[in-house]
Amino acid sequence: MGSARRVGAAGAYPRETDGPSGADRPSTSDAAATARPGQSRLWHVTLSVSGAELPLAEVRRALEQLAHDHPFFLTSRYAQGHAEIRYWEEARDLHDAAAVALRLWGEHRASARLPPWEIVGLEVIGRETYQQRVAEGYGPPPAAPVGVHPFGGS
Repeated sequence: MGSARRVGAAGAYPRETDGPSGADRPSTSDAAATARPGQSRLWHVTLSVSGAELPLAEVRRALEQLAHDHPFFLTSRYAQGHAEIRYWEEARDLHDAAAVALRLWGEHRASARLPPWEIVGLEVIGRETYQQRVAEGYGPPPAAPVGVHPFGGS
């Protein structure tokens, strides 16, 4: 397909709002305007899954195993019947980033013993769009520390 590559949460991108730091950051101009054809860009991915309710400990264990096996996850939140996974993806274009995200749950269902839930939502946005949303106060809810956390009140 394309040259999609997951970006690790530890190290280069320690907090969800950061994206790349220092010399790795593109200039303030939009990456879409400066990217050359075939050049990778960063995409912020939010994958939502849902299904039959399961014990919280089972859901947490599965998400922790997925995060351990694939440490590109920045944060995941969960409840008995749904979960949300947020991470940065490096890909040539939105199509490639979305294709990787749509395969993620099914491809790792057996290895991480993930719940048999279906994908019910996907958002893929460029790094500049993500940062603009956060700066304007209408971005995603404040990120929990990197890791696996229950939804509030669950």
